[in-house]
Amino acid sequence: MHKDFRIIINNFIKNIKSIIHKNPKNVKIIFFTLIIIILIAILISIYLKEKDKQKYVEYNGKNLSETKYPGYKELIDELKEKHPNWTFTLFYTKLDWEEVISNEGHSDNREYPLNLVPDSSEYPEDWKCEICGDKTYDNGTWLCASDKAIKSQMDPRNILNDEEIFQFKELNYVENACTQDGLEEITQDTFLEGDTISQALLQAGENANLDTYFIASRLIQEQGRKGTVMSRGYDYEGNIVYNPFNINAIGNSQEEILQNAGKYAYEQGWDTLDKAIIGGIDFMKKGYIDKSQNTLYLQKFDIVNQDGSLYTNQYMQNLLAPKSEAKNMKSIYESSNTVDSNLNFIIPLYENMPEEISE
Repeated sequence: MHKDFRIIINNFIKNIKSIIHKNPKNVKIIFFTLIIIILIAILISIYLKEKDKQKYVEYNGKNLSETKYPGYKELIDELKEKHPNWTFTLFYTKLDWEEVISNEGHSDNREYPLNLVPDSSEYPEDWKCEICGDKTYDNGTWLCASDKAIKSQMDPRNILNDEEIFQFKELNYVENACTQDGLEEITQDTFLEGDTISQALLQAGENANLDTYFIASRLIQEQGRKGTVMSRGYDYEGNIVYNPFNINAIGNSQEEILQNAGKYAYEQGWDTLDKAIIGGIDFMKKGYIDKSQNTLYLQKFDIVNQDGSLYTNQYMQNLLAPKSEAKNMKSIYESSNTVDSNLNFIIPLYENMPEEISE
């Protein structure tokens, strides 16, 4: 079979050579012109793919267009001046700003909104989703977020300051940046209190190449300082299980949320808190960090197309979660006197950003 195929190919090549040899030079011109056209088409295709490909570039103080990305450079430079050991990576998302907001916003064909805000008078009335209005979600205390609220929390220029910047911190393990004293400071009077848990968290962070302070902040963000039934032990169909990272804790009622989280923990075999913490760390690493969603911001907003999709792989619905977690992380770094370690921050850049910073 293979021999017959080779004979066919060889005969085809011979015929082509014969045609070129016997016919006027115009045939050769046409033939080589076609080859050139095909090569040009291939090069254009490669160029367009590369042009739209997301990329990461280390910021050196000069390689950021202030015209194309207004308002970024001055803010980054101010942070760099205050913290000389910090480095910044520019993440060119190649995504249009308004298109991103449109995809992050709610639509009629989604059962669950991607972004929720607390049902509280503390937040502006126009932070409520235009589609859902006063309809509540989750445990009944959350509202669908409006495009205005999403813009406010997603605009990187609102985050490039000392208070918010840890939303952009790369979540890798940095030698000597995380200490047991720092962990014990932030976990005091919480369900994570104690030398044993602090040592276990430090070891788990190093083993997974994850920022240990991030792990502690995420646990406190999900469970509160005193913990919930998911960190104390939830009875799922007669089995006590733990799920302190609230993985798969989704639904439109407290009962549904607990059932879904409990079912997931039972399927993973998380019958102790230690198993659930280790398993949850592995889940975050494989499900987010390894997909380049390696900042608090990128875990909330899936704008990384490494896996071929966007906006779907988001860890939490709470629009304000990155802000809250970043505050906790910064507090731990400050308490352990390691805030000026060699930390790196990944800054997303969007196309067609307005000059005015989102309110």
